[in-house]
Amino acid sequence: MRLRNITGSREVIAHSPYVVKEEFLEQCPGTWHDIFGNEHPIYIEIGMGKGKFIHTNAKQHPDINYVGIEKYSSVLLRAIQKMEQEELPNLKFIRMDAEDIVKVFGKGEVDKIYLNFSDPWPKDRHAKRRLPSREFLARYDEILKPGSRLEFKTDNRGLFDFAVEELEPAGWKAEVITYDLHADEELLQGNVMTEYEEKFSAMGNAICKYVIYR
Repeated sequence: MRLRNITGSREVIAHSPYVVKEEFLEQCPGTWHDIFGNEHPIYIEIGMGKGKFIHTNAKQHPDINYVGIEKYSSVLLRAIQKMEQEELPNLKFIRMDAEDIVKVFGKGEVDKIYLNFSDPWPKDRHAKRRLPSREFLARYDEILKPGSRLEFKTDNRGLFDFAVEELEPAGWKAEVITYDLHADEELLQGNVMTEYEEKFSAMGNAICKYVIYR
């Protein structure tokens, strides 16, 4: 997917009060409760897109701190615009590549991770770049508290099958696996849709989801 570059987006991000500045990211591990000014749980979304999912969750759950991570400036800009329209004290953004996640969060500092409609990286040689790959699962294991959950949603069946196959060699276990989220009334309760989920489910695409833990 090609993302259109928006002139000035990096400048907006650099000056936004909602974004943790890149030059401070290496100081963040172990300090996220200080950054938010409370001891609430910390949930992160990796590849948050335009921010609808994480902004909605942060609004619904003010007793949880949320961090949205996005590497594309032009996309992060949309999430910033949402915050400008409705500020939430329990939501921060980071512009970064997910490969560096262990440099930004300390060991066991995160209570939950969300992956939503991640880039499928369809070529086999790019498998290690897929966010639900065993390489990334190892990174998530470092920053998640023991027993915490990771939730993944996608309409890409090939990517989902790959993600499920990665669990055993990575040492993770599945609490929930569904290949049609919107047909499961129990799982659908409290489900917050992303922009992609709204689009793809309206087209009749089945949404796959798992909830996993170590």
